[in-house]
Amino acid sequence: MSESKYAAAGVDIEAGKKATDLMKSAVKATYNDHVLAGLGAFGGLFSAKAFADMANPVLVASTDGVGTKTRVAARLNRWDTIGHDIVNHCVNDILVQGAQPLFFLDYVASSKLEPEQIATVVRGIAGACQAAGAALLGGETAEMPGVYQEGELDLVGTIIGVVDQDKIIDGSQIQFGDKILALPSSGLHTNGFTLARNALAEESWIDPMPELDQQKIGDVMLAPHRSYLPQIARLQEVGVDIHGLAHITGGGVYDNLPRVLPAGCGANILAESWEIPAIFNLIQQKGEITAKEMFHVFNMGLGMLIIVDEEEESLIRRTIGNEVVTVGEIIPGDQTVNVLGI
Repeated sequence: MSESKYAAAGVDIEAGKKATDLMKSAVKATYNDHVLAGLGAFGGLFSAKAFADMANPVLVASTDGVGTKTRVAARLNRWDTIGHDIVNHCVNDILVQGAQPLFFLDYVASSKLEPEQIATVVRGIAGACQAAGAALLGGETAEMPGVYQEGELDLVGTIIGVVDQDKIIDGSQIQFGDKILALPSSGLHTNGFTLARNALAEESWIDPMPELDQQKIGDVMLAPHRSYLPQIARLQEVGVDIHGLAHITGGGVYDNLPRVLPAGCGANILAESWEIPAIFNLIQQKGEITAKEMFHVFNMGLGMLIIVDEEEESLIRRTIGNEVVTVGEIIPGDQTVNVLGI
């Protein structure tokens, strides 16, 4: 049988079907009773009965990508973690407003479909969705020769969640004297990889590094983005009054914390109050990057910031353990952040 014209042009329909077959069981494992139509349907169907017990349910949506972390995965030919990255990033983005995830949609595109590669990515997405209690309701796998570089791919996700309107966390309760606590990141998460790759371009990514306590750069760079859903859910269960949450992503603490500060409020962050992960010190040293730029590009070990009245600190530590650390305080200001000690 002669090769199809479409395949000769660079798009293999059969490869797409194979990728779907390989990921099918992982995707369906995320389904719950609220999924009415998923894989294979033109549009996913999700029952609104999932939040029928809420007095005034508000849907919360977010879309994001993993950026050039895909180039790290391509360099190491490891595709098992970036699916977790995209889901957890999106979960955290809606979590800061108090929302619980309902379902997730993914978009994976490459120059040439490699069924095993795509299926590995989607299995990671499905695993993270299961952990978050979200259905992987649908998605798109696109083969686009000439648009993407050979051997690489793009990964984007959209999440839909829900929160009862009177439980929305919007920062409006933040006041002077509130404490800023932090849950640590697992590393770079999904931001700053263009600068990190440039700074570490001449280093071995597969050999143990003394500066990283004998870990490999590649392993540290591909550490999955953490989800903070379990910790925040526990705080809500015990009645902690959370005034604000900030997910520290692109733009670092300088750009993300102000997003939740009300007018008239600023913040002081004390850089010496937590241990900055070694990977950031290595990037700064090898790239000859100023401390201020590091804090403007990377999370620097701060994954999620929790803003509460100081009386809540002890309850928070009793509830989620010693990994949470107090890193700053709310002060009078014009929604600005000062990082002290850098």
